[in-house]
Amino acid sequence: MPCILTGKRKATSGSRFAKTSSKYGWTSIFASMFLLFLLLGGIPSNPLTLSTSAVKSYLGVPPTTNSSSNTVSEPGGPDQTPVMGWSSWSFLRLGANETMVEGEAQALVSTNLSSFGYTYVNIDDGWYQCPGPQGPNVDHYGRWLINATNYPGSGSKNGIQALVDYVHSLGLKFGIYETAGISKQAVKKNTPILGTNYTADEIATDKPQNNYNCGGMVGLNYSAPGAQAYVDSVVNELASWGVDYIKLDGITNNNVPDIEAWSKAINQSGREMVLDTTEGSFTTKIAPELKKYSNQWEMAPDIEINGPDEGSGRGCYHPPYPGCRSVFPLTSYSHWKDRFDFVAAWQPYGGPGGFNDYDSIEVGDGPANSGMNLAAEESQLSLWSLASAPLILGGDLTSNVTNAYGSKSPLNATDLGLLTNRQMIEVDQDSIDASRISISDGGNAQVFSKVEKSGDGIVGLFDTSVNLSAANETISTTTRAIGLQSDPLGYLVQNLWTGQTFWISSAGIIKASVCSEGVVLYRVTPIHFALSG
Repeated sequence: MPCILTGKRKATSGSRFAKTSSKYGWTSIFASMFLLFLLLGGIPSNPLTLSTSAVKSYLGVPPTTNSSSNTVSEPGGPDQTPVMGWSSWSFLRLGANETMVEGEAQALVSTNLSSFGYTYVNIDDGWYQCPGPQGPNVDHYGRWLINATNYPGSGSKNGIQALVDYVHSLGLKFGIYETAGISKQAVKKNTPILGTNYTADEIATDKPQNNYNCGGMVGLNYSAPGAQAYVDSVVNELASWGVDYIKLDGITNNNVPDIEAWSKAINQSGREMVLDTTEGSFTTKIAPELKKYSNQWEMAPDIEINGPDEGSGRGCYHPPYPGCRSVFPLTSYSHWKDRFDFVAAWQPYGGPGGFNDYDSIEVGDGPANSGMNLAAEESQLSLWSLASAPLILGGDLTSNVTNAYGSKSPLNATDLGLLTNRQMIEVDQDSIDASRISISDGGNAQVFSKVEKSGDGIVGLFDTSVNLSAANETISTTTRAIGLQSDPLGYLVQNLWTGQTFWISSAGIIKASVCSEGVVLYRVTPIHFALSG
């Protein structure tokens, strides 16, 4: 039988009914419901199914209307919540240019995604000049030169400054891509280190550093005078351009000195910037250092399955991109389902100010282009939000932009509804990492949960089977298992994707019929706790 999603999906987003207004908070709702139960002859022995609209109707609460106002915390590295925004890599890759990025930035605003917290516009690899394996071209001080063909600049401002100014004019923030080390070209030219009497050959090692575009990067000897000053000069230049976010890519367990150096450089720059440390390949061995020096860190392999570096070869790297395959579909559930294990392993290390990053959210361009059906899309957003991971979109946000490989896709209306689900965003922005509390049926039935400061439990029941012809699986847990207080009055449970709300008894049994590749995401509130609050 085909995969069956249970419950009607919301077409639009809105606040959960517990937060409709101060007048109609949890306490008044629960008290009124409890009184109603008593008048009807006591609390029912079977779970009582309610809809949000029915509860509101009974209590006289006005219907929820769509609003573009932002009710979630403003994200950002210096703040205590995960970053939300868009990155160029999944859709634009190395062919990104100023016009394309401006179009995607415009779409963040025109679709109202920015009003829900998606405010970062991050350009990835390809913004600098890459002549070949000799390493990136460099300026007089050994720093990367801008690819002026793709980022031409305006007047006295270089191409990145001009793009940053445009992004900031939309009320958004700007991120950029870097890799550790120094270009071999700087070493060969023996470029001076800005503000010092040292030169590139005095601070460089012969150890290669990861750079996935040119290559040609070597390590820095941080015991040598001038090495930290070189990193400072790079970051100071980015700060002078107005950069808000730095992705430091290609990191391994051996790059802790680089992570520390970039963190110090940001601190001395006088500008608040997110430091996003990405693999390479690193393990939890360096998790304490990541948490100390970075704002977020991506440890999992690339989520994309198609495009320039996923099967099309070097033909995708330089115009006119001969034989380059489309970037669509961006991913698939089976490709990223390894994240369940990553979330479980990295749970102890995430939290306010420093977040585990599981790569881009590929929800947005519809099932064919995202590579995921609706159940899988809900699963990705649910897992990332349970893990309080950055929500950085990877897809095309507008049909007005065509990438260098001839691909484009309008933002799918259903997917937009998922991305702007305020309940899901609230779960992500609580900055608490969920634990995997149960795994069974050969790994196909997995339960992740966390308890928020309010006392609510958040639980995700996942069926990770990729057999879409299989019957729905019944997955269960208990309020005790997810860490909630025992409550003789029972619990109110809300499905955060459908809005359906129901009561369960003090036994605290939570269960659902879950579709293959799907999830049921619940908020669970102890009634006695809410009444006493």
